[in-house]
Amino acid sequence: MKTVMVTGAAGFLGSHLVRHHLNVGDEVWGIDDFTSSDPNSKHLSALHEHPQFMFTEQNIIEGKFMPPRRLTGDVSLVYNMACPASPPIYQDMPVHTLLTCTQGVANVLEYASRHGAVVVHASTSEVYGDPDVSPQRETYRGNVNSYGPRSCYDEGKRAAEALCYDYHKMHDVDVRLVRIFNTYGPHMDSHDGRVVSNFVRQAIQHEKLTIYGDGMQGRSFCYVDDLVRGIVAMGELKSNPRTPINLGNPNEFTVLNLAEMVLKRIYGDSILPRFGISDPNMVENRLLPIDDPTQRCPDISLARTILNWEPKIQLAEGLEKTIEYFKSVL
Repeated sequence: MKTVMVTGAAGFLGSHLVRHHLNVGDEVWGIDDFTSSDPNSKHLSALHEHPQFMFTEQNIIEGKFMPPRRLTGDVSLVYNMACPASPPIYQDMPVHTLLTCTQGVANVLEYASRHGAVVVHASTSEVYGDPDVSPQRETYRGNVNSYGPRSCYDEGKRAAEALCYDYHKMHDVDVRLVRIFNTYGPHMDSHDGRVVSNFVRQAIQHEKLTIYGDGMQGRSFCYVDDLVRGIVAMGELKSNPRTPINLGNPNEFTVLNLAEMVLKRIYGDSILPRFGISDPNMVENRLLPIDDPTQRCPDISLARTILNWEPKIQLAEGLEKTIEYFKSVL
C-alpha cells in the first residue's frame, strides 16, 4: 500500500486518479480549494465514502500541507493536478491561475523535497500555444503569446515546467511532467467551456451547438481512462525520464467532425441529412477567441517507447460513455 497525495482531487482528472489508487488499495490524501470544482459533486461524495480517502480543503498557493491525522503512511507519490483548466474560469481569475502555476507548484515541490516523494506534474499541450508544426513533439518549443487572455494559463504552465526542471536539477526532486492533450469523459463539468462538454450538454438540452470560427480547427480527444493509465505509468517508472511526455490521442478531428458525431448520437442518424451541420437551427457560429489554437495533435512516440502507453478507447466509444454520464447529471 502506498500513500498518495493528489492536489486538485475534486476536479475532473484528479478525482479519477484518486479512484484508481483507492481501487488498488492505496491510501489517498486529496487536496482541493474548489476554485474550479464542485464540493457537492457526486464523484467527490463517492470518494468521501471510502475509508482510505482523506481530504483537506486547501489552496496550494498557501503551501501549508498538514497531513490528516488518519493518514498512516508517509507520502511517496504526489500528483499535482491543481489548476483551473477551464478557459472561462482561468480567464476570469488570471492572477490566481498564474500563482497556482508558480507559487503553488513551488510549494508542492518543496513538500516533495522534504519527504522524498516522486511528483507527477500535470502540464498541458497549451505550452505549445498555437503551433506552426503538427503533430507536436516534446522538442517543439511552442508559439505562445505571453500578453493575452490565455497567457495566465499558457505561460503559467510553461513557468511551472521551468520550476520542475530547476527543482530536479538543483534539489534532486524526482518530478516528472506529462503534457496532457484534450481529454474528456465522466466527471467533467458540463459548463467548463471545453468543446466536448459544451457540445454534449447543448445537444442533450436541445440547444444550438456553439461553433467558434469555421469549425475546421484540428483537435485530438483522449478518453479519461486512457489518460489515467498514462499518468499512473509515469509515476511508476523506476527512474525519471528527464523529459516531458505527451499524453493524448493522436487521431485528429475537426471541431465540425466532433459536432456531427455528438448530434448523431443525441438525435439519431437522420438529423444531419435533414438539417445539415451548417443549418442555423443546429449550430450558432461565433468569432474564434483570441489565441485559440487552430491545431492540437500529439506525437506520442515517447509515450509509446518510455511508458509502453497508447490510447485504446477511440472517440466513438468514448463519446457514448461521456453522453451517458452527462445524461445522469444534467
